[in-house]
Amino acid sequence: MRAYKVDVLVIGAGAAGMAAAAAAARARASVVLLERGERLGGVLEQCIHPGFGLHRYREELTGPEFAHRLRGELEASDADVLTEATVLDIHPDGPKVVVISPKGLKVFRPKAVVWAAGARERPFGALRIPGTRPAGIFTAGLAQRLLDLEGLRPARRAVILGSGDIGLIMARRLHLEGVEVAAVLEIQPFPGGLTRNVVQCLQDFGIPLFLSHTVAEVHGRKRLTGITAVRVDELWHPIPGTGRYIEADALILSVGLIPEVRPVEGFVALDPVNRGPRVNGWLQTEAPWLFAAGNCVAVFDLVDTVAELGERAGTAAARYARGELSRGRRVSLVRGENVVSLVPSYLDGAAEGARVYLRVPRPMEGVTVDLGGVVRRKIRVARPAEMIELSVNGDALAELSRRPEVTVEVRPG
Repeated sequence: MRAYKVDVLVIGAGAAGMAAAAAAARARASVVLLERGERLGGVLEQCIHPGFGLHRYREELTGPEFAHRLRGELEASDADVLTEATVLDIHPDGPKVVVISPKGLKVFRPKAVVWAAGARERPFGALRIPGTRPAGIFTAGLAQRLLDLEGLRPARRAVILGSGDIGLIMARRLHLEGVEVAAVLEIQPFPGGLTRNVVQCLQDFGIPLFLSHTVAEVHGRKRLTGITAVRVDELWHPIPGTGRYIEADALILSVGLIPEVRPVEGFVALDPVNRGPRVNGWLQTEAPWLFAAGNCVAVFDLVDTVAELGERAGTAAARYARGELSRGRRVSLVRGENVVSLVPSYLDGAAEGARVYLRVPRPMEGVTVDLGGVVRRKIRVARPAEMIELSVNGDALAELSRRPEVTVEVRPG
């Protein structure tokens, strides 16, 4: 079988993938972009609400509008696009990527690969909630697709479990389409989504948010008839005597995203907290030909950031394909106090600079983000839903690269 040679192969045509392909093509690399769906844009196509593009394009766009802008950048480049293409296997030797599409089976021999497959929703089965398994239980992304793309109303009265951004946005969409949203339940003592979404999607429409609550039982045989909501303690254990029945014919789950790593997890190291590949500042994994960008590395809250990371990965992959990406001394970043998500996992001493992204485990006021005692940033309010970005210039990176490891921490003051 003929093997197609290409400088950079980008897998996934969401925000990160399209930005990566366009950036790699602008860097004078031959590029092929693979997408298993019929259209480019990924989940952006069903996100018809505004709030995108404020950082990248300096104006507020809907998801389809943001995707349209990225498609325009891609069309202006020389990148080739193959849709309805599913990756069957990635062989690290070569590397070699086997792809199936309506055009047949293809084998690509790229010099570099950008993995931009995004993340998948955590399903109901992973929650281990007691009760029956009736119809009427949806992930928030599925409910969004049914409503916004298929024109189908999934419920008459719904309960939403989890206050992540997509759950909050779906609370508003369901309300606007005539669905009564009985409650939004959040197991944490604080909302899981952006503050603007809590205000604009719940408070503006009078939708109740119950913190430190979860679903203790599901009711119904063929179709969901209701759920039992219960208050939880600080260890997330149900508090006896606090359960109450809420009538509903749909339970919408917004309980987190899981980075998609299944084809690559066999030959790259994964971060135990982010659950995506460990990368350096170039978004380069421990397999030097493989780069990863976007929500497959860690879950980000802004698509603008995802597109920015895609650009960085695409440019670096093009440089690697030409043999121009020099790797310096690798310095491990270590999670210190009050740090959960952390990207990248390493700093590269050969880089001109770097950007570090992190999350805190709970809302905190008046904190200082400290990177090895060299880079510090004061933040008035830090929230788990919002990634903190830390810029590291060349001088600071040179100083940090002389150390075996660098601790990142967030402390009061």
